[in-house]
Amino acid sequence: MTAPDGTRQKPRQLTELGDVHDFLDEVRLRPGMWLRGSSLQHLDSMLVGYRVALAVHGIAEDFDFWNPGCQGPFAEWLWKRLGRHSSLGWAVEIEREAEASNTPPVELFFSLLDEYRSERSQPEGWMRPQVQVPDHRGGEAAHDGVHVAEWRG
Repeated sequence: MTAPDGTRQKPRQLTELGDVHDFLDEVRLRPGMWLRGSSLQHLDSMLVGYRVALAVHGIAEDFDFWNPGCQGPFAEWLWKRLGRHSSLGWAVEIEREAEASNTPPVELFFSLLDEYRSERSQPEGWMRPQVQVPDHRGGEAAHDGVHVAEWRG
């Protein structure tokens, strides 16, 4: 991963990480080391384990990817972003979108994660403009930003 000043970011020790987003930045640096077969479902399982460890050790941390009883804020954001809901989870749906757009799933996940982080950092009440983009099924649909099936990286 490249830092804003153009230098290549170096991997950090796990003890240097502060939260799940720091961990995901490490996964982004070396996805082949963390994700067998570049599987987002493996990443999802790791994040569930991360959340369970937080609970077991009584650590309070904002966690966007899964909480007992709900899929978490990232999944809720993704369902709005895609215009549909899925009980299969965010990893399966991103892998499906990646296949439909001929995009590597890990690349698409991190693109969506960057968009999610960016939107969460916007002031309350901020709205992305609605634009018409081609739907991967051939029609047009209004979406926030660029439809993930049209993502090109």
